[in-house]
Amino acid sequence: MPVIEVTDLRKSYGGRPAVDGVSFAVEEGEIFGILGPNGAGKTTTVECVEGLRVPDTGRVRVTGLDPVADHKEVTRVLGAQLQKSDLQPKLTVREALELYASFYPRPADWGTLAERLGLVPALNSRFAKLSGGQKQRLSIALALIGDPRIVVLDELTTGLDPRARRDTWQLIEDVRAGGVTVLLVTHFMEEAQRLCDRIAVIDKGRLAALDTPAGLIRRSAGATVISFTPSAPLDDDDLNALPGLASVRHKDGRVTLSGTDETVNAVITLLARTRVTAHQLRVTDATLDDAFLDLTEATA
Repeated sequence: MPVIEVTDLRKSYGGRPAVDGVSFAVEEGEIFGILGPNGAGKTTTVECVEGLRVPDTGRVRVTGLDPVADHKEVTRVLGAQLQKSDLQPKLTVREALELYASFYPRPADWGTLAERLGLVPALNSRFAKLSGGQKQRLSIALALIGDPRIVVLDELTTGLDPRARRDTWQLIEDVRAGGVTVLLVTHFMEEAQRLCDRIAVIDKGRLAALDTPAGLIRRSAGATVISFTPSAPLDDDDLNALPGLASVRHKDGRVTLSGTDETVNAVITLLARTRVTAHQLRVTDATLDDAFLDLTEATA
């Protein structure tokens, strides 16, 4: 049985649908991603999973429990790091861990968590003095303090510098390796592609796709991406006539084409025929970012 089941979930605010018929299931032991742009309905979806919001219609189950009717039982199996949360500025890391541990009948050993998450040097530091990376590590620790089977991490790396973000990714992988199922909410494509076993793409409150990262990329209209800065403008009619072409994008003087190997050969021929030089020419496989743009443009 999946540890999380969401069926035809709907939630509106002021008559405007925030979540419009979303369904998915999360298997035990996986990192399941919910990916989408800001305002897509990601946070509302997970807040219904956490029991923080009551769905208008639809069904949500966490280890077979109703997050609203069985909220107390759900809090014992599900830990959460909210998108926006703060602690009292003068509270130390040690005090926060001890406080949160007191909320649960059988908490995890907070000292072990602090060591595992690299918080031991900061135990006596006040929350207001912590770096962004340390605050995120503490957020993970507090989400795990109840020794849950499932943890929800909502926009965990927003605002972190690249090094702190990658360190946090490693922590998430370590959490899963410890036997915890992870529901990860993000709008970072690289983060989702690296961490997630499967991804639900939500756009405008609806489920646009559900697949593995590799599966989403394979479903992209263009499996190969060609990008370059032309020495002179190219005719859009010539670009749109390229065989195998899926899409053309122009940004800051740079041309990005999605297509096939046939498109690559045709671009080279076009450049030679028009005597246009391609500066900083790059040919790469499609990424989750390319797949996401194709999926969300298809539902625009």
